[in-house]
Amino acid sequence: MRFKIISLVAVAMLATACSSKPEQTATATTGGTAAPAPAAPAKPSGPVPGSAEDFIVNVGDRVFFGFDKFDLTPEATATLDRQAAWLKQYKAVTITIEGHADERGTREYNLALGERRANSVKNYLTALGVEAARVQTISYGKERPQVVGSNEAAWTQNRRGVTVIN
Repeated sequence: MRFKIISLVAVAMLATACSSKPEQTATATTGGTAAPAPAAPAKPSGPVPGSAEDFIVNVGDRVFFGFDKFDLTPEATATLDRQAAWLKQYKAVTITIEGHADERGTREYNLALGERRANSVKNYLTALGVEAARVQTISYGKERPQVVGSNEAAWTQNRRGVTVIN
C-alpha cells in the first residue's frame, strides 16, 4: 500500500513538473493605461563579420586538388583570392591550413602530399600579402577524410586544402 501511495505522489509530481504555463508578457503602465513592454532587439541575420562562420559562409574555407597534384586550379585561386582579401580585412585573425589527401597511396606518401598542398595554399596567400606569421600548416594526409568511400566522388572531396580560423 505504501508503495502505491509513493508511486502516485511521484506521478503527480512528474505531471506537475512537465506542465507549462502560458508565457506572460510584461507591461509598462503609462498614465493609467497598459502598454506592451518593448520587444527584445532582433538578432542579426547571418554570421558575425570576422567570425569563422563568416569566413566559411561568405568566403569559402577549402580548395580542391587533382589526383596526385598540389598545384592550384583556377577555382582554387579564386577562392584563395577571396580568402586573402578577408584576411587582410581582419588582420588579427590567424589561420591553420590543413592539407588532405584521398585514401590511395601509403600513409607516408599522403602525409607528404598533404604537406605540399597546405604549403601551396600558404605560399599563394602570402604572395597576396597575408603575413606568413599568421599562417600555420599541417598535413593530415588520408587520416581525416571528408567523405568516406572508395570512389572518385569521395576521392575528389578528400583531395583538399582547408583554411581553419584559429
